[in-house]
Amino acid sequence: MPLPTPTLHTTRLRLRPFDDADADDLFALHSSAHVLRYWDVPPWGERARAERFIAACRQMADEGTGARLAIDRASDGVFLGWCGLTRWNPDHRSAALGYCLHDAAWGRGYATEAARALLRWAFDTLDLNRVQAEADTRNAASARVLEKLGFLREGTLREDCIVNGEVSDSWVYGLIRREWSPSPEPVPAR
Repeated sequence: MPLPTPTLHTTRLRLRPFDDADADDLFALHSSAHVLRYWDVPPWGERARAERFIAACRQMADEGTGARLAIDRASDGVFLGWCGLTRWNPDHRSAALGYCLHDAAWGRGYATEAARALLRWAFDTLDLNRVQAEADTRNAASARVLEKLGFLREGTLREDCIVNGEVSDSWVYGLIRREWSPSPEPVPAR
């Protein structure tokens, strides 16, 4: 069953389906070693990876397994990154949350604002009961985003991946529908 990727709006952001014109911005984001320093995949070395990512987003929507949305700043249309739900399982009413933003957008509340809009859609439209997320245990900023959204740390996956050649642990977070309280709009950090 296909899952149409929505366009969502917040006070400061627009979340929308990816299009082919996003490939350069997406490549710039995922080729940054600084941005991906806690990811278990190396930075991209070729622009074709961005094109494959966009194709995979479309395939995910066509197959009904998730939705990844580009995040643009509403005031000027600048691409900030992306936010998505993957591993959508309508039988279990669950999915996994992920996001990636340019370092210039960090510390401004954009990740929280984008994820909150996506969660609202997930709980209201997809009727999800549970959303899960993971963060490298060294990534305190991502942990703060999840905790601001109401996620609870449920455990640690010990030595579950290799990040930049080092064995790394991940925290597992969960958000249950009955524990989620959407706020109308986040207060910007700055």
